Amino acid sequence: MKGVAAICAAPAAAVFAAFWLLPMTWLVALPASKGAATYFAVLTEPRYLASLVQTTLLSALVTVVSLVLAAAVGLYLGRRRFRGRRLLLATLTLPLAFPGVIIGFFVILLGGRQGAIAAWSEALTGTRFTLAYGLAGLFLGYVYFSLPRAIVAFTAAAESMGDELEDAARSLGATRRWIARDVWLPALTPTALACGAILFATAMGAFGTAFTLSSRFEVLPITIYNEFTNYANFALAASLSIALGLITWLVLFVARRFGPQLAAGGA
Repeated sequence: MKGVAAICAAPAAAVFAAFWLLPMTWLVALPASKGAATYFAVLTEPRYLASLVQTTLLSALVTVVSLVLAAAVGLYLGRRRFRGRRLLLATLTLPLAFPGVIIGFFVILLGGRQGAIAAWSEALTGTRFTLAYGLAGLFLGYVYFSLPRAIVAFTAAAESMGDELEDAARSLGATRRWIARDVWLPALTPTALACGAILFATAMGAFGTAFTLSSRFEVLPITIYNEFTNYANFALAASLSIALGLITWLVLFVARRFGPQLAAGGA
């Protein structure tokens, strides 16, 4: 039996070694070719540190805003039945089918140089106003990309919530605010923690939307792309990739390791 198990596991082990272990080993070892200081370039070089900080803060802000909006929408869709509910849910989650580049194009159509906002502002004030190519455009694109994923998670969580606790709270005279604090919040906390970690990780590594919109606001994936594509600086690109991966992994680890305890503490 052990021999059969080993034979069955061999293809999986080969794929793991070829497509994860070998690239990761090479990625970690590559910065050493330019000296040990290369590993800390993201902390010692102001440009790279600024890019990392901007990416982290933007991802955190997008995560918080997406969770708040999705929780409200998910509670409404998950706790109510009405005509057109399924169509509305399908419409809200339609952006799941779009890659990041298409979402960036949508933001340009709205707030780009030839977009709707520019045309309206020129008609009203004589000046073309654009927001697509800086922080505001990236924020809108990232939220647009993240929100459908969070809505799906919160809607499913709201649908699985029983009515017993809510009915009992109402029978005791609880207001809607108390129900939201004492019933809905504890029930949705595990979903918020797990979904928030995924949204943060996705925003940290987003490339398509950033590539389309980040001409005035640099994020770390674009910095990494420029280093190995425009400057052929593979060692530094590897170092920045390690920094990005460590931050993302840390957030996912904290959510997975301490999420259940935090959720139980709020229940």
